[in-house]
Amino acid sequence: MTTPDTQRPRPGSDILRTALRRNIGAMVWGTVLMGLYQAGETAFPIALGLIVEHTMQGDRTLGALGLSIGALAVIITTVSLSWRFGMRVLQKANTTEAHRWRVRVAACGLQPVGRDVDLKSGEILTIATEDADQTADIIEVVPLLISSLVAVVVAAVALGLADLRLGLLVIVGTVAILSVLSVMSKRIGASTQEQQARVARAGAKVADLIIGLRPLHGFGGNHAAFRSYRKVSTEAKHQAITVAKVNGVYAGTALALNAVLAAAVTLTAGWLAFGGEITIGELVMAVGLAQFIMEPLKLFSEMPKYVMIARASAERMALVLTAPPVTTPGPERPSEGGSLEIDCVRYGTLRDVKFQVPAGEFVAIAVYQPRSAADLASVLAVNVPPEAYEGAVRVGGQELADLSVEAVREHMLVNPYDGEIFAGTLRTNIDPSGTSRTVPEAVEASLLTDVVALHREGLDHGVRDRGANLSGGQRQRLSLARALAADTDVLVLHDPTTAVDAVTEQLIARNIAKLRRGRTTVVLTSSPALLDAADRVLVLDDGVITAEDTHRNLLAKDETYCSAVAR
Repeated sequence: MTTPDTQRPRPGSDILRTALRRNIGAMVWGTVLMGLYQAGETAFPIALGLIVEHTMQGDRTLGALGLSIGALAVIITTVSLSWRFGMRVLQKANTTEAHRWRVRVAACGLQPVGRDVDLKSGEILTIATEDADQTADIIEVVPLLISSLVAVVVAAVALGLADLRLGLLVIVGTVAILSVLSVMSKRIGASTQEQQARVARAGAKVADLIIGLRPLHGFGGNHAAFRSYRKVSTEAKHQAITVAKVNGVYAGTALALNAVLAAAVTLTAGWLAFGGEITIGELVMAVGLAQFIMEPLKLFSEMPKYVMIARASAERMALVLTAPPVTTPGPERPSEGGSLEIDCVRYGTLRDVKFQVPAGEFVAIAVYQPRSAADLASVLAVNVPPEAYEGAVRVGGQELADLSVEAVREHMLVNPYDGEIFAGTLRTNIDPSGTSRTVPEAVEASLLTDVVALHREGLDHGVRDRGANLSGGQRQRLSLARALAADTDVLVLHDPTTAVDAVTEQLIARNIAKLRRGRTTVVLTSSPALLDAADRVLVLDDGVITAEDTHRNLLAKDETYCSAVAR
């Protein structure tokens, strides 16, 4: 399977080039408008100087006054409108580009085949938000950089026409300032990248804690978990302080250098005027330009910092976008029918697991070690690439390695014991795509009917994020209803009734067997009710299948089995 993001590597520099290339139109317009803004700002003191010059020469008529006022009005209008529409164009392009990268990063996380990247979900969330925004800032940085350069050039030319030394002073001073700040900006980029990584790790820790909050409270581990988060958060805080210090030094240095250049221009102009080498009007222009040039110089000197931040964020996005898939699935689709075969699979705690489930059979697997159940579920869910384990898994007679992941998951659903509950409604949790025709049957089979009946909205009752307004048993039954509503050819359930009482469990077991009659069903469980409802029971002990029979026969002849599953 090939996606647009996996066709070729996309390092940080390539991400920035892509962002610039597809926003070239908006950037051109933005550059023109912001260039007009900066030129207008710079033209204001030039106009004042010319007005003073003409006034000193005796041109004090009403016509000259009106012309001067009109010229200043044109300049002010140009400055106002060009800033307004220039920033509107650039910010729209910035926001749109940030959205595109957020979608790209999110799409990588939602691909059927995961990416081989050592990042937690919380870190990827930070990359998809903060880093995407900071990367898209390059859309504004370049036009503002060019427009600031326009202001500096206009000021240098105007001053150079008055006296060549003033123009050269502005050019040499600007080059010197940028040389100093470009060196400092490299440290900002490195510090910012480290800060973003630490903030992302703190976000990942929070996400992990939220997921495990209830069990943490259950065994009193919430305080230890909080201390763990505080440590990670403190590291992020210290790095943020370091970045703030570096930014402060950078900003202070830029402001000081700009002020020194402005002062140098002012003093030089004053000295030249005192010596009679420039006129009073040119002195007014020079002093005004020395003040107005502070803004474009400040903006111009900040650009290297923003470029380094954008590049650091782009490099972090590249970690996700350039990560190869954990496996390269095949192009085939499973054959019709629901047979499932595990052939000498060795993975984790599994040692030469071998069994076969013919199409239409309901098989329960009594797993004595919980870790083995998790490993087997991971293999069947294609969370583990086929090359990462020995042996073979066949669905409909074809090996998983030859099948596309999308086709496998359309054909076989593995429902984990900790299935996620999403914010929305009961209905959207049971049937996210809105295409299932068996929602009522799934609700009834999972005994979710009492939850539906409790609320006037029925299936449209609101569910909070992670099912916070539902009990543990209700969340588990909601997850089971979703799995049953999918109505796949092969259904694998991992401990679907651990949070319900014995009576409810007995009813659910019968309902599953009834609803799934004629469809292949595998349940990893130690529940006597589910084991008894199955056509056949396999015993998975110490990573291998050690016994096979009906539940009642195993109870009668296998003491180990009896002690493991009896309640």
